Amino acid sequence: MDVGSILSILITSLMAMVPIVLTSVGAAWSERAGVVSIGYEGVLLMSAFFGGIMAELTGNAVMGLVGGILTGIVFGILHGVLTVYLKGDHVIPGIGINLLAMGVVPFGILAYWGTAGQHQMAVTMWHWHTKYGDLSPMVFITILIAVVTWWVLFKTPLGLRVRAVGENPEAADALGISVEKYRFWSTVYGHALAGLGGAFMSVDWLGVVQKTMSGGRGFIALANMVFSGWNPLISLIGGWLFGFFDALATWLAPQHIIPGQFIRMLPYIMTLIIVAGIIGKARPPKADGKPYKRE
Repeated sequence: MDVGSILSILITSLMAMVPIVLTSVGAAWSERAGVVSIGYEGVLLMSAFFGGIMAELTGNAVMGLVGGILTGIVFGILHGVLTVYLKGDHVIPGIGINLLAMGVVPFGILAYWGTAGQHQMAVTMWHWHTKYGDLSPMVFITILIAVVTWWVLFKTPLGLRVRAVGENPEAADALGISVEKYRFWSTVYGHALAGLGGAFMSVDWLGVVQKTMSGGRGFIALANMVFSGWNPLISLIGGWLFGFFDALATWLAPQHIIPGQFIRMLPYIMTLIIVAGIIGKARPPKADGKPYKRE
């Protein structure tokens, strides 16, 4: 492996980390407020689909990203209403979102574009072109979002209130903090970032809408959130690690050193190894996933 190959893998890994990091950061904020969602896989897939439609309707890739955010917001509102205001189970709505996406996207691609399984995007984001690969401005936006989210969560009164409703909602309520309001909008924010990550895949990174394009990234993002200790800043490290092994697998595949199917498993195997190493050590917020009912 020469220097050019190493630089190419590093650039590709930065692109591959974006949807993981955005979803992990959003999930960390949501769970810091006490709301669990396992529906990010479906949100990534649905936002990639609707973001692609928005981009082609407007002829603008940035509007495609906005379409992805709006898709995430819709699912965040749905999840927030069910879990925060109706005091429902936190896991079941996420399962529903994932199953919905598995049906809507394959059908939608065929119904809207008339192609089975995938559609090549006619509108995509501009990139900085280098001889080692393309780099999207979304890489730097993602890093900025992670840093700002960490700063707000741990260094501001707003973040303190968010963490309070996730750790001890009874005490927060006694101090006059609206548990429902903070939990609801934290859920919306978390899903909106996942929506941005999904649209990034279709209108920026991959330039295609495919029925399986989320590829388990929603679940990988949740694993990364646990790996990071619910810390948006550390999520950057875990997201980049997944992106690195994803890029490495892409580089190794044409080398025919080992069968391609096993190579494509590499980022997921490494995720399992990393998560297995922290099982039992990770400590989620105390009220995470527990509906709050005022006595």
